[in-house]
Amino acid sequence: MTKAVIAQRLQKVLAQLGLGSRREIEGWIEAGKVQVNGETAALGCKVVARDIISVNGRVISQNTQARPAKHRFILYHKPVGEICTRSDPEGRATVFASLPKLVTQRWVAVGRLDINSSGVILFTTDGELANKLMHPSANLEREYAVRVLGTVTNAMLKNMSTGVTLDDGNKAKFTQIKFSGGSGANSWYHVVLTEGRYREVRRIWDTQGIKVNRLIRIRYGDYKLPRDLEPGKYLELDYSI
Repeated sequence: MTKAVIAQRLQKVLAQLGLGSRREIEGWIEAGKVQVNGETAALGCKVVARDIISVNGRVISQNTQARPAKHRFILYHKPVGEICTRSDPEGRATVFASLPKLVTQRWVAVGRLDINSSGVILFTTDGELANKLMHPSANLEREYAVRVLGTVTNAMLKNMSTGVTLDDGNKAKFTQIKFSGGSGANSWYHVVLTEGRYREVRRIWDTQGIKVNRLIRIRYGDYKLPRDLEPGKYLELDYSI
């Protein structure tokens, strides 16, 4: 009996190989950086095991069904001052420089934090897992501890809980918001979101005229920031999820 030839979407195969998230890889394909059998690939392209795939001219694998022997999954405590890109033309420190070195795989970030924020970022070598954790359908909570400057009223808290309009016209809200301490001009709140748009926590507070002067992501889904994990350090997580 002839064995069936299984075709899979190109971005899924590359994500399984740990080269990036599906969204990131789709960007490479749209930019013309991915070739299949010498031809520039297009979004929606499917490949089989015998196809030869290359990214930026580098052959990835002649067997697209092969997967790394073992994927890794870590929780990183991002410090203030690091950016979430692989390199920076200004020479600023990046989160990737602090991660364990890989030989054949590639770290994929699950969500980002801006340079002035700290806390939990998850990294994995499995692009499929990264895609699942970031996809809106996962509905995973992100919890932040924020220190704000200004007088916060009950009306402001209600606005941010029921929904506000951001500077780009999109609606946003906190699914939970709770006072957690402080006095005078500075106070701390714990807030929860189920999405991760650019600087969304800060922008929600901005709609009320309140500035966030410190922001720490303390939880992503079920993964909490350990109290004893210092900034710039990581914790290996169980990949069998």
